[in-house]
Amino acid sequence: MRGLENKRVLVTGGARGIGLATTARFLEEGARVVVLDRDEAGCRCIGQELTNLTGTIVADVSDPEAVADAFEELDGFFGGLDVLINNAGISIRHPFMDITPEEWQRVMDVNLNGVFFVAQQSAERMLAAGRGVILNMGSTNGLVGYPFYADYNASKAGVIELTRSMALELAPKVRVNAVCPGYIMTPMQEAEYTPDMLRAVNQKIPLGRHGLPQEVAALFAFLASDDAAFITGQCYVIDGGETAGGLASR
Repeated sequence: MRGLENKRVLVTGGARGIGLATTARFLEEGARVVVLDRDEAGCRCIGQELTNLTGTIVADVSDPEAVADAFEELDGFFGGLDVLINNAGISIRHPFMDITPEEWQRVMDVNLNGVFFVAQQSAERMLAAGRGVILNMGSTNGLVGYPFYADYNASKAGVIELTRSMALELAPKVRVNAVCPGYIMTPMQEAEYTPDMLRAVNQKIPLGRHGLPQEVAALFAFLASDDAAFITGQCYVIDGGETAGGLASR
């Protein structure tokens, strides 16, 4: 991709899954990358695995004070920021009627509030520099209904609307888009679905399989690059065609 070499990139939730794949992709593009994740052990592992990583920061995105401290640490690494991959998120598979207030709040705190806290800190630095790209992690769950994920769905719908609003307010200096994956084979997906459930999902996806974290990472790389210089305020679905014909409602 054009224009990613030496760019200063922050990836939240970068210790595994899509975040890890995205970190690796930006490093391949010649960017300088810092990973922010609440998983201290995961941060140590990724630091050993990706030796060209600029650094790691251990923080919980749902805590605004922790996020502010993390960005002070980021300033020590970079002195600014060019690209944010706002990826950190959680999900809990449970029926709507079984969701407790504590579970609802936790999902919102990480998936929506955390995206806001990190994006605001990033935008402050990007606006001061006169340029930047913010890419938020949405989901097809924020676009169509899925059973057993009411709290997750609501949080991702919030991220999509937050993205659109940010894009309008931060233009023309900062571009803001959302990436909305469908079923991607991540550790989180494997933990929540049995093998039979995974096979059933594959049968309803037109391309016949789950997506790969590396495929989502490639979309992030494109949207962050100079090749996407005229793209902002959009939500890009990457789902193997699943939602094209309303198949997600089966």
